[in-house]
Amino acid sequence: MTRHSVERRIKVITMASVLLVALVAAVVSFRHMHELARWHGEDALAAALIPLSVDGTIVAASMSLLSSSRYGRRGGVIPWTLLVVSSLASLGANVAVAEPSLIGRVIAAWPSFALIGAYEMLMCQVRQSPASVASSVRRGGGGWSRRRGWQANSGDYWRPDGVSGARSMIAWCWT
Repeated sequence: MTRHSVERRIKVITMASVLLVALVAAVVSFRHMHELARWHGEDALAAALIPLSVDGTIVAASMSLLSSSRYGRRGGVIPWTLLVVSSLASLGANVAVAEPSLIGRVIAAWPSFALIGAYEMLMCQVRQSPASVASSVRRGGGGWSRRRGWQANSGDYWRPDGVSGARSMIAWCWT
């Protein structure tokens, strides 16, 4: 199996997993946010649109941050703020309509939490595809290249050359 086919399979499986989690989260989260909006006096149309605006803002902010990342920038305050606030709103709405027990709240929060995590894992793969990492190396960044390769860390994971310490654990996803 070639490196390219392995990378492709990993991405396909990750995307399929994220789509499945997204479908579950969309249905559950939509129902919870819709119910919460109705409880607080919103009409049927507003109650249907509010969940779409919350989750749509998460996707839009993530795409903005992804675009910035692919050009070597960190992203601005607005996309980060919208991502955090929308994620908290989604989680909060799910928890607010839950049965008032710890287990009920964890169960209600799980789909939204799982979607946020799964979506971020997919974005990490997109940000750090072999092509973007090789491009980063050409610009002077760390990462994989045919010339330098990967450096084994003392732990159980691999890290890009030139990355050390605590940063090495997240370097290939968050930098």
